[in-house]
Amino acid sequence: MKTTSSVLDRRRAGVLLHITSLPGDDGGSGALGQEAYRFIDFLAAGGLSVWQTLPLGATHSDRSPYQCLSSHAGNPLLISLDWLVDKGWLTKPENPGSWLSSADYHDYCLRQAYAGFQRAAGRVERRIYQDFIAAHAGWLDDFACYMALRRQFDNRAWQEWPVPFRDRQSAALEQAKTDLKDHIEQSTFEQFVFFSQWSELRSYAHEHGIALFGDLPIFVAGDSADVWAGRDYFALDEDGQPLVVAGVPPDYFSTTGQLWGNPQYNWRRMAADGFQWWLDRLRMQLELFDWIRIDHFRGFESYWEIPADAKTAIHGRWVKAPGAALLKKVHEAFGALPLVAEDLGVITPEVEALRDQFGLPGMKILQFAFDGGSGNAYLPHNHQFNSVVYTGTHDNDTTLSWYQSLPTNQQQYVMDYLGQPQAGMPWALLRCALASVARLTIIPMQDILGLGAGHRMNTPGTAKGNWRWQFSWDQLNQERVDHLARLVKLYGRSG
Repeated sequence: MKTTSSVLDRRRAGVLLHITSLPGDDGGSGALGQEAYRFIDFLAAGGLSVWQTLPLGATHSDRSPYQCLSSHAGNPLLISLDWLVDKGWLTKPENPGSWLSSADYHDYCLRQAYAGFQRAAGRVERRIYQDFIAAHAGWLDDFACYMALRRQFDNRAWQEWPVPFRDRQSAALEQAKTDLKDHIEQSTFEQFVFFSQWSELRSYAHEHGIALFGDLPIFVAGDSADVWAGRDYFALDEDGQPLVVAGVPPDYFSTTGQLWGNPQYNWRRMAADGFQWWLDRLRMQLELFDWIRIDHFRGFESYWEIPADAKTAIHGRWVKAPGAALLKKVHEAFGALPLVAEDLGVITPEVEALRDQFGLPGMKILQFAFDGGSGNAYLPHNHQFNSVVYTGTHDNDTTLSWYQSLPTNQQQYVMDYLGQPQAGMPWALLRCALASVARLTIIPMQDILGLGAGHRMNTPGTAKGNWRWQFSWDQLNQERVDHLARLVKLYGRSG
């Protein structure tokens, strides 16, 4: 069955960089403003044609984009305040550094911007706003109400709310829509702004030959609008608590496995209505991205089910999932699938068969290639055309730091395989990735900048200090851009 779209229609190269890792405005994280447009200019100048990001949803306090408050909504912290100023809806307060946190400052500015929109927006802008609300009502109404209630109840998880609100009793929800009307409308406006800014950025990217490559976590956070509004799609008890949770068994990253804590799906219920929940979710992602990576793709074939009260992920079990039936419905709904399977970790022949049945590209990580001998599937001589090769991902250390941490004999093996390159790390591995037969090469921005220890995005199995990395333009000189462009052209991946 050939169901892939033109994800790998030719040789391409791109960069992995989350929006938050762009240089920030007003002391905050990266946003959908001028720095994002400048980054697209950098990609185009380097002959690159793909920008891969992490999920774009609003995060919990740990900042993980893989544990979002909604699988549909965008993160308001990614909104460019300067865009709102240009619209005439916001006058930014002076001295943003005096605020308690950049998030508080950002929240204040967004509230001021909505007031400015109500005062100054023209008829056309108001019509576009109402059209947006109508087009996204299927998820937006629940999300805005959820966010207003979450604020009302001191940001506690919805399972801890008073029972009438926790259980979405009609009278309680109607009362909330009246009492919390201003907060609900504020969240609605923020989503309108986020999607407006993203649409403009996507258009600019396309004008410069850049495709946007997104990331879809297979699971959603237990404390999210999705689970609150669709409890029957998840394996929960009568109080909304998970019966079993998601994770992975011991692996490369952790000897005790990874206990993610996401509630498992009620796959029987999802199948009963033709996987409509998944179709709605993918439809939203295709509004944002040209291609989508399915994080933890192996969970569509079998998932690691862990007792909800477990302290680690060790004592779980593999349970079959209806991945083929789901992907068949997805293909029927959308045609050719612009999907990439994250097929890392414990991969069985059944997972590979599911991936190949639908013609989905898999992933090859070069940092995983140099143990196990010449048969290691991640070594370039074992790559396939229909795959995406990375030096590393957001879960890996930077290539320079990874290499420097290897034992001397393994460093020698790496260099022997790469032909004793004069360039050294990380450029030796970048060149190797670009030379691969894999149709798409993705390089983390940290590796392009040649950064070492202390610059990784995430350390799996840890809860603190992640998702905070940002680069600055003074780390990227013209010589580095020109060298990257030459390599991209040399290996037939330009433009």
